[in-house]
Amino acid sequence: MAYIGNTPAENYASFLTETFTVSATTNYTLSHAVTNENDIRLVINGVVQQPGSGKAYTASGTTLTLTSATVSGDVMYAVYLGRALQTVNPPAASVGNSQTAPTIITGQTAETSIATDDTILIHDTSASALKKMTRANFVSGIGGTNTPIIYVKNNAASLSNNTTQKLTMNNEIIDTASAFASSKFTVPSGQNGKYYINLEVETFETADTINTVKGLIYKNGSVYAQGQQIDAASNHAAMRPSVDCIVSLVATDYIEFYIYVNGTDDLAANTSATIFKLIE
Repeated sequence: MAYIGNTPAENYASFLTETFTVSATTNYTLSHAVTNENDIRLVINGVVQQPGSGKAYTASGTTLTLTSATVSGDVMYAVYLGRALQTVNPPAASVGNSQTAPTIITGQTAETSIATDDTILIHDTSASALKKMTRANFVSGIGGTNTPIIYVKNNAASLSNNTTQKLTMNNEIIDTASAFASSKFTVPSGQNGKYYINLEVETFETADTINTVKGLIYKNGSVYAQGQQIDAASNHAAMRPSVDCIVSLVATDYIEFYIYVNGTDDLAANTSATIFKLIE
């Protein structure tokens, strides 16, 4: 028989047959659940039995019940009419856009967040195939977030002349990880990486006699970076050096800020510092 389009899949399907070990009983257990007795054809000693209540047999789920008990030596088997023995797949590359429903992806439950072990579908160009990868692996390949972020200040800090001293940053404007305490930033657990650090200093006094100001960034108790402004004539009332750097930090590393001023009297400073983790 000729067909328009693909040959019906039933042309390739066969049906499962189950043979029973009989005894003097009316009750048997099917290997596969059925809706009712019409889903199977029961044959005893070569004779097809009539299904239905009050007829030769009934069936529900995996329970097969005969009207009359079989005897030893009977031959009984069932054919599962509603169950194909094999699954027939469509030919390779035969399914296109028009054969799939518009809701195959859209219309499904929308996710508002993604867990670390959730998978994402991507196309591997080298293998010309769709593959999946976890969210954790996907994010590690494209970078992360630039947190923690720290921004702290101190206005009108008192300074000692000709002395390198730690700056007291007592005004926390931003501290996303609660990692700044006692004028010190400590890298939180799990936040290893490269950090951008900036220190801004404005020193001033009343007698116009400042000649040197240094801003210093300390890592783990030692100078890591510094910037300075010098006036040999010592006739400045204010100087504004700044220093910034990029530094690799791991958990428990800490950053502090220092200043050195050489002048005469009434020295003070306005200071601010910024720290944030870089996206790599």
